[in-house]
Amino acid sequence: MSDVYRAAGVDIDAGEEAVQRIIPHVRSTYRPGVMGDIGGFGGLFDLTKTGYADPLLVSATDGVGTKAEIARMTGRFDTIGQDLVAMCVDDLICVGAAPLFFLDYVAVGQLVPEVMEQLVAGIADGCRTAGCALIGGEMAEHPGVMETAQFDLVGFAVGAVERSKVLDGSQVASGDVLVALESPNLRSNGFSLARRLVFEVANRSLDDPAWEGAETTLADELLAPSVIYTPTVGAVLAEHEVHAVAHITGGGLIGNLPRVIGTEVDALVDTKAWAPPRIFTELQAMGDISDDEMGRVFNMGVGMVLVVPQNQADGVLNTLANQGQKASIIGQLVDGSGCVTFDR
Repeated sequence: MSDVYRAAGVDIDAGEEAVQRIIPHVRSTYRPGVMGDIGGFGGLFDLTKTGYADPLLVSATDGVGTKAEIARMTGRFDTIGQDLVAMCVDDLICVGAAPLFFLDYVAVGQLVPEVMEQLVAGIADGCRTAGCALIGGEMAEHPGVMETAQFDLVGFAVGAVERSKVLDGSQVASGDVLVALESPNLRSNGFSLARRLVFEVANRSLDDPAWEGAETTLADELLAPSVIYTPTVGAVLAEHEVHAVAHITGGGLIGNLPRVIGTEVDALVDTKAWAPPRIFTELQAMGDISDDEMGRVFNMGVGMVLVVPQNQADGVLNTLANQGQKASIIGQLVDGSGCVTFDR
C-alpha cells in the first residue's frame, strides 16, 4: 500500500526519516515543564513547574508569508524557522508573557527529509533563543496541491504572564516616550511587495549584489533572519516600568502602535531619529515607492517599540545596550485619539 501511496505523491518512508532527523533538534529545546517526548498525539506541559503564582496563558499564531518563496528559490532553509518563532513569541511579549512552548505546522509539496531537518533545526534554534520548548508539530505532504518544492510554515506559541503584570495599555499616558528596537532587515513582512519590486519591476536576480558596492547579495539581505526580541524585552520588563509594547510587523508603525496606546493619546514619531537599513531604501528606489506606502508595508528598521515613562527612558536604553540591542528614542505620546503622526 505504501508503494501505491508513494505513487500518489506521499512518501511515508521519507516522513519517518524526517521525524528521526528532527528528534535531536526538538529535544534540544526542552525546558522545565515539558512532559513526555516527541511522537505522542499531544504535547504535554506542566505549568506548575514554571514558578508562576497566578498565571494567565497567552497564545499567538503566525507564519512566514511569502518569505518562504525566497528560501525555496535559493535552497536556503536553515534560518527561516527562526523567523517563524520570532513572529509568534514577539507577539506574546507585547502583553508581558514569556513563551513556554511552541508548535509548528509544515506543509510541503514533496517531503525531503534533509530540507525538513533544516526547517525544524531553524525552528529549534529560535525556540532556544526565545526560551521555549518545541513540544509538537505536523509535517503534511500535499502533492498535486502544492508544487514539488513549495512549502509553508505556520507556528503556534503559548506563554504565561502573572495576572498582576499583564500589559493591557491601561497605564499609557501623555508624555510617555517611544523607545524603538532596531530591526536590521525586513524580518518576515512585506515580501509580496519586495518580490514584485525585485523580480518584476527591477528585473533583478537574487544573486545580484544587494546594492552597488555591497558585499552581500539580495538573497542574503532578504533571507536575513528575524531578530527575536523576547529575551531582551523580558529583561527590560524585569527591571523597568513599561506601559506598552508593540511588535512592528505588517502595517508598520502606523498599523501597530495604535493597537497598544489606546484612544486618548497620539504617537508623534520623529522619522529623523533613526536611519532605515539600506535594504529598505534600495527596495523603495526600485519602484519609486512613497514614504507613506513604505511605512505601511515594512518595519523600516524598527522591530519593536516600548512605551515607557519619560523618567525610565535612560534606564531602558542602558538595559537594552547591556543586552546588545541597538535602540533609540523615536518620539512620544501626546493627548489625542489613538493616531500615529510622523515628523519628517
